[in-house]
Amino acid sequence: MNMATQLVPEAETEADHSEIKHRYLDALNLIERLHRRLLDVIKDEFERNGQPEVNSVQALLLFNIGDAELTAGELRSRGHYLGSNVSYNLKKLVDAGYIHHERSEVDRRSVRVRLTERGREICERVDHLYHRHLGSIEEVGGISGEDFDTLNQSLQRLERFWTDQIRYRL
Repeated sequence: MNMATQLVPEAETEADHSEIKHRYLDALNLIERLHRRLLDVIKDEFERNGQPEVNSVQALLLFNIGDAELTAGELRSRGHYLGSNVSYNLKKLVDAGYIHHERSEVDRRSVRVRLTERGREICERVDHLYHRHLGSIEEVGGISGEDFDTLNQSLQRLERFWTDQIRYRL
């Protein structure tokens, strides 16, 4: 095999990478922007209703706890939050009366949290916001259930790819 034939596949691969690189970086940028925009939407909802005492990150945290009783570690392992972020916000929410916390009888280092009645009210407000979005997301946003299926499948594959990068040091 001569040197020219060995270079053709490599050149094609670089062209393919260049083609997908732009799309990949656009997707990464969009994922970050969408999360920030979601936080803006939640913040706006609470400001419109005169409840700015919780910030959007805290409201989303309350929503993600929902009816469950969890540890901070379980919230982190679900992939929603970074360690210091969840600890700081949980402390603030406990102090403000949105979350009840209790040390585990088995492992005294572990603290289990659940929503108080005030916390459930915030959770329900976020749920109501999402429900309101569902009423118009297809008609106004032009996004169908099939679109969400495709989007979710792609995002799950991307998450699995990144997880494998870490797990198998690829």
